[in-house]
Amino acid sequence: MVSLAEPPAVMKNQDLLGSLLKRVSRSFYLTLKVVPSDVRRPIGLAYLFARAADTIADTTLIGRADRLKYLELFREAIREGKTGDLLAIKEVLAERQQVAAERELLTRLDEGFSILHSLGPSDQAMIRGVVLTLTEGMVMDLATFPGENEGRLVALDTRADLDRYTYYVAGCVGEFWTEIHMAHRPSLAGWDRETMRRRGVRFGKGLQMTNVLRDLPKDLRIGRCYLPRQELEALGLQPADLLDPTAVVKVKPLLRSLLALTLDHYQEGWAYTLQIPRREVQMRLACIWPLFIGLKTLALLDRSPNLLDPGVTIKTPRGAVYGIMARSLAMIGSDVALDRYYQRLRRSVPVSPLHVSSPPVGERGG
Repeated sequence: MVSLAEPPAVMKNQDLLGSLLKRVSRSFYLTLKVVPSDVRRPIGLAYLFARAADTIADTTLIGRADRLKYLELFREAIREGKTGDLLAIKEVLAERQQVAAERELLTRLDEGFSILHSLGPSDQAMIRGVVLTLTEGMVMDLATFPGENEGRLVALDTRADLDRYTYYVAGCVGEFWTEIHMAHRPSLAGWDRETMRRRGVRFGKGLQMTNVLRDLPKDLRIGRCYLPRQELEALGLQPADLLDPTAVVKVKPLLRSLLALTLDHYQEGWAYTLQIPRREVQMRLACIWPLFIGLKTLALLDRSPNLLDPGVTIKTPRGAVYGIMARSLAMIGSDVALDRYYQRLRRSVPVSPLHVSSPPVGERGG
């Protein structure tokens, strides 16, 4: 509870990282609520900046060139601290937002920068780094996909492009997550930084690949095909062919291959999670929940009658999400029990990963 004696600036900051963040953060707020309190502030602020940039990039009420211009102004403010550029973003973009929470977020960006400047130099550098990388992915999206509808559908060229995209929009978050926790949680002092950074990247890529597969028909209809063009052509397909749901028969080998890649990323994410010391309960839960919920989603994707059908909605039911949260909380102190449940969820997706690289449970750190 906020004390009435606290300064107005503190109360505003708590509202920015509390009420407003909750309204713009979708499902991420559940994860943020459970992370340790000493990393919640920098992680929440980084998320708010990324969400503001995403709002700028997705504002279809202005042209693509203008979106790129204002996104670059935002990147410059993050890079150099030139908050004067935020005025133009407020004046041109904020009032055009139809979602009230997104409009408020843009109008309060200067408060976010005040919080940023109140943090230590190391935290500031990590936040700037991850936001600049995330926004580089947004620039890539705007530059790669010129249209807003299926009439100007464009695909990424190669699987390497897809890998780079998933790094920009999610893999870099795994790096940031690793670095910010290692900076604040002494119990992680024994971690091999490079190994855990690499696993963190794979963790993030796996979650983003889940989004790519789940959102495929929706993205196609806004002009974006994240399935590599070269691999589509090898199957005798063009991106526009995927607008016909019956094309799922021909594209299924590629979808299965990408599902296997996603599971491979998850395997690295699971190895990452079980290296978190058992006493770091909050950090463990913050990693377990998206992994387990993601596996539930992958199982739905695998059983979906047609991943290309825009009329098919793939979403893990809320009851299943709450069940996962309750069950994992009950097992949080046991690597064996958690691994048994992970393997059970993994078996519900009968696709072989590309390779398995997790160590046996007995080799995990305590």
